[in-house]
Amino acid sequence: MNVVAVTGTGDQSAVARRLVERLDGEGSVGTVTRSGSDPVAAEEAGGSHHNVGSHRHYRLGSDSWTASGNDSRSVTDALDELAPRCEYAVIDGVENPAVPTVVVGDGEAPDGRILKQVPSKEEFDPDAIVDELAETDPYETLESLVARAKESPDSDRAGAIATFTGRVRARDDEDDPATEYLEFERYDEVAEEKMAAIREELEQRNGVFEVILHHKTGVVEAEEDIVFVVVLAGHRPEAFATVEDGINRLKAEVPLFKREVTVEGTFWAHQHDHEHGDEATDRTETGWDGEGTDSGAPEPTPDTHD
Repeated sequence: MNVVAVTGTGDQSAVARRLVERLDGEGSVGTVTRSGSDPVAAEEAGGSHHNVGSHRHYRLGSDSWTASGNDSRSVTDALDELAPRCEYAVIDGVENPAVPTVVVGDGEAPDGRILKQVPSKEEFDPDAIVDELAETDPYETLESLVARAKESPDSDRAGAIATFTGRVRARDDEDDPATEYLEFERYDEVAEEKMAAIREELEQRNGVFEVILHHKTGVVEAEEDIVFVVVLAGHRPEAFATVEDGINRLKAEVPLFKREVTVEGTFWAHQHDHEHGDEATDRTETGWDGEGTDSGAPEPTPDTHD
């Protein structure tokens, strides 16, 4: 699911409404908005896009995210529920969402995530946003990837779905400094080509019908999911074996940069498999006092997940 937020000092709801209408021509759209006024009055004023091309809608109340009027939701909760069901999600009126963002008028987006900044709603071109949105990383969950695997033309021959989920572990031992988050970067073309090659080779196995590999980039907080492997197969032996080989090859062959931020400092983790539950090995530290530290940040080193 591709996600885009609309923020800024301009008429962001009007821009969000136009964007939903345009994306509806591409696929199913979910919307997430902040509720700060009477929704009926907003619709009469033409300021609501609750039912304009939106297949599912989550409205943010004054104190919490709400769905169907009652259940508490966070931003992540709403996106997690939309991901298996929608191809696009548009977020309207949420400050600093950590997703690609269209800024209308003045405003900022976190971590340089501005997809487009336009002076006003009149100068907004939804077609250009659709093209740029297609180049962004999709928002995926384990459920959305399993749903995609089930769409395989060979699903009627499959009797097993095996999955692996890697997550960010806060610490290896009780006395370790707690990890706050990991930040990942990748060589886009090389990483994508390598992951595609791994998938194709694994899908050549007898009884394996679909292999999906997904590794998040950017900031991933402690205890959040970071990498998924999903295998659709005829029987469980080939499903389990392929899941294990899939994560092992992803860790060994896909070039990624990994920076770890703990309560005591920041370092580049060369072979520190902190997110996948494996043993810790080498670290290059920065901003720490003591033996083995550098005075400045090291050059990024590809994390090959050995």
